[in-house]
Amino acid sequence: MGSKIAVVKVVLAVACAAGAVLALADVQTPVRMVLTPLFLLVVPGAAVAGLLRDRDPLAVLTVGAAASLAINVLLAEAMLLFDAWSPRAGVATIGVLGFFLLVIRLLYRGQATVEQGAGTR
Repeated sequence: MGSKIAVVKVVLAVACAAGAVLALADVQTPVRMVLTPLFLLVVPGAAVAGLLRDRDPLAVLTVGAAASLAINVLLAEAMLLFDAWSPRAGVATIGVLGFFLLVIRLLYRGQATVEQGAGTR
């Protein structure tokens, strides 16, 4: 069962990356209408869900979905407020935010591993 979940994660990651590339390269294709919103909804939610370790899976899914919607709405409102609406900039911003949250996750997990190993003497 673990390998099936890994395959789904890889396929989802590839689809999201393809959506981001299609939006940033401004490629006009019907597939872009599906993959770009998939990127915009999955990346922030997955990044926030990755920060929640040792939690109930349903709670992680709920918080990830809520965070994804909130981040996208706040980004859209900020872009409209500053009269800087650009779908390409929105995709780039979500990508940078997702990468930033991934770095925080990796640093946090590295910190937790160091702290757990510190008291073993």
